[in-house]
Amino acid sequence: MRHSYCLLAVSLTLLSVPVVTQAGGKSCEELKSEIAAKLDAKGVKAYSLEVMPADAASDNREVGRCEGGTKKIVYTRA
Repeated sequence: MRHSYCLLAVSLTLLSVPVVTQAGGKSCEELKSEIAAKLDAKGVKAYSLEVMPADAASDNREVGRCEGGTKKIVYTRA
């Protein structure tokens, strides 16, 4: 039961982070740091954020775009 609440909390946290943040001139590391700060502030633990090309296939949730939309940041629960 506790696992369900944890999963719900993580899901709600991710929904509060913009799914696709188009930041024209924003660097990926800057955006990644901002997203990590929001997740940390919400108490999310055991996750990773990875920067990859925008057209790369991924089964993980996309939580942001950077460098003019050429790259994306994906969230993975560890």
